[in-house]
Amino acid sequence: MAHVEVKYTGGMQFVGTAPTGHSVVMDAAPDVGGQNSGVRPMDLTLISLGGCTGIDVMSILHKMRAAVKSFSMDIDGERAPDHPKVYTTIVMNYRFETDQDIQDKISRAVHLSQEKYCSVSQMLVKASRIEAKIFINGVLAETLTH
Repeated sequence: MAHVEVKYTGGMQFVGTAPTGHSVVMDAAPDVGGQNSGVRPMDLTLISLGGCTGIDVMSILHKMRAAVKSFSMDIDGERAPDHPKVYTTIVMNYRFETDQDIQDKISRAVHLSQEKYCSVSQMLVKASRIEAKIFINGVLAETLTH
C-alpha cells in the first residue's frame, strides 16, 4: 500500500511528501485565498501522467535499444464546467527527436504505456477521453485515442 503525507503549512498551502522523502508544494490561486506558491493539485495530476508514461516509454525504448536525442511531452487538460471539475479531455503530445528510423519502436512504446503500463493513464481514462499524439522530428506520426 502506498503512503504519502500531506501537511497543511498555512494559507491554502500544503506540502506533500512521498515515501522516498521527496516533497512537492501545492497551493491555490490568489483569487481563492492562495499565494501561488506551489503547483495546483489538478496540474500535478497532469504532471504525474507525463512522468508515469514518460518513465514507461523511456524504459521500453532502452530495452529495445532505440536511442532518442530528446523526448518531451506537453499535456493539456480540459475540465468539466461544474464541480468536481474533473478532466474530461486530455491531449498529450509526445515529442521525440532522433537520428534513427525508429518510428515503429516509438509507436510500440507509447502504445504499451498508454494501453498497459501507465497506471495514472489507466485511472484518468475512466473519467477522461485521452488523445495521445506522437511527433517524431516535428512531424505528426500517429494519434491514439482512448
